[in-house]
Amino acid sequence: MIAEAGHYALVLALALALIQSTVPILGARWGDHALMNVARSTALAQLLFVGASFTALTMLHVVSDFSVVNVFENSHSMKPLLYKITGVWGNHEGSMLLWVLILALFGGLVAAFGNNLPLSLRAHVLAVQGWIAAAFYLFILVTSNPFLRIASPPIEGRDLNPVLQDIGLAVHPPMLYLGYVGFSISFSFAVAALIEGRIDAAWARWVRPWTLVAWIFLTLGIAMGSYWAYYELGWGGWWFWDPVENASLMPWLAGTALLHSAVVMEKRNALKVWTILLSILTFSLSLLGTFLVRSGVLTSVHAFATDPARGVFILLILCLFIGGSLSLYAFRASTLKQGGLFAPISREGALVLNNLFLTSACATVFIGTLYPLALEVLTGDKISVGAPFFNLTFGPLFVPLLLAVPFGPLLAWKRGDLLGAAQRLTVAGIAALIAMAVLWAWLHGGATLAPLAIGLAVFVVAGAITDLVERIGLLRVPFATALARARGLPRATWGTAFAHAGLGIALIGIVCETTWNSEYIGTMKPNDVATVAGYQLKLGDITQRQGPNFREMIAQFTVVRDGATVQVMTPSKRNFTTRGASTTEAALLTRGASQLYVSLGDTNAEGAIAVRIYHKPLVLLIWWGPVIMAFGGLLSLSDRRLRVGAPKPARAARALQPAE
Repeated sequence: MIAEAGHYALVLALALALIQSTVPILGARWGDHALMNVARSTALAQLLFVGASFTALTMLHVVSDFSVVNVFENSHSMKPLLYKITGVWGNHEGSMLLWVLILALFGGLVAAFGNNLPLSLRAHVLAVQGWIAAAFYLFILVTSNPFLRIASPPIEGRDLNPVLQDIGLAVHPPMLYLGYVGFSISFSFAVAALIEGRIDAAWARWVRPWTLVAWIFLTLGIAMGSYWAYYELGWGGWWFWDPVENASLMPWLAGTALLHSAVVMEKRNALKVWTILLSILTFSLSLLGTFLVRSGVLTSVHAFATDPARGVFILLILCLFIGGSLSLYAFRASTLKQGGLFAPISREGALVLNNLFLTSACATVFIGTLYPLALEVLTGDKISVGAPFFNLTFGPLFVPLLLAVPFGPLLAWKRGDLLGAAQRLTVAGIAALIAMAVLWAWLHGGATLAPLAIGLAVFVVAGAITDLVERIGLLRVPFATALARARGLPRATWGTAFAHAGLGIALIGIVCETTWNSEYIGTMKPNDVATVAGYQLKLGDITQRQGPNFREMIAQFTVVRDGATVQVMTPSKRNFTTRGASTTEAALLTRGASQLYVSLGDTNAEGAIAVRIYHKPLVLLIWWGPVIMAFGGLLSLSDRRLRVGAPKPARAARALQPAE
């Protein structure tokens, strides 16, 4: 009954989505407030039913009901409870159900907390959300029903993909989907504004928090996915330019540009065309990522589905929403007023430059990702576009962008002083030059570009600090005054500084890891010693252990540095008998921001085991940077200026005191 109830709840959610997508539109056309308010109630009810459907599928996985196809193909009775729960979305059908749950969640949040929106705008926004939801409910019910039954239920399931039996599955996909799907709100706001023909600074202020929420989660989702691949796949890589990785990077780049464009629109009522277009393109790229994962056109660790019918259905959804929204944009774009004027050298100009570089980088990744697919369709030839292409095209676009990042916050609105901004960045420039000089002296003529990249990263971080120092007047006014000014700074200002600094910190980690990593790859027997970056690793006992649903081989490495034992590392290799597959569980030794990384391979006929040992200097900065960026986004999100319609309550007037 649980499966049938979950399926029925999904059907009811589809019915509600169809109501939500039509009735509020009619209400807005007729000026009927009651019909427009239907959007709010249907969005909340839709969230309730989708939540019930998702809960039903989770219960089926927890109790190991192998009469359901989805549970049979992706679960096992001996699997730990955590992986039974995360396995709900570790497959195509379940992940799509999570997708629509998050879509309904965002729609419900707009319905619950959007009382400050004009009624007609809220009705249009939720109606567009209803269109998207209805399309994906149909997709799930027609091609990807997670509640299908098996006539003769088996005793045991086929187990989940071993690579997915990791804590990363509990964090990475939900965060990534919160980012992907979260941009649907920006898309709905853009389409609603185009339908209404009303686009102004207030609209930008309404759309910014939703965009910021999606951007925060997408940033964390990409970072978590990178770290998961780093420690789980066994060769210590953190980014592979995999097409599906690129599919998450593209909406992040477009979303970052959208955030900056919305700031200009809010402050100066300018860049309306940019902002609307970026709102459409960002969610369109999210839909593209969904298509690449679900269509079967790519061979990837991320690819869930290979059914052509599913691919065709999603392609139709893609064409409908992307084509429809861009057509509406083309129809309405000529009627949009540009708003405030500004000089090229200004904060608006800096943000436009930022958008140009970000969209160009996004276009580069888009071409590199889809060109092989297009070529295969047109000519039948199969080619691959790998890291060399992206490094040579993406990298040069980011260098001038990073150089410009510290200047933007220091420029005035409307008309700025580039020379004055450069003078205020003198200390940051000196810090960058010192960093480059120290590295060059240390390397003695080694890698040439690495010191330049480190200097650029230091310049970005120091530039973010300079912006804060200039705003509070540190070293120019008494410390108490500077501290009071710091407390009074808008949180969005702090958020900008943290986000920019996080970008520089991530760059330092990338350069250090790719330039100065050390490695040992070979075979070892017990009592053999390998030396990497000043560490001696002695292989001890190799033992076997029986896990809940796997057999595990564990090796013990005693790590010695400068004659002192640092730690015993225990990498392992797990064999999942049900799936007939194995995974590598790397061992990590963290020293500051650097890591020693050990993973196991296969055992040869002589009894020696293949071993990979890496020393990765400052590698953790690669992920600390995005975390700091997301924290900056969270600070900006908490800024009271983004809470339209929720002004700070006025202080009660002090009562008159009687004269003594």
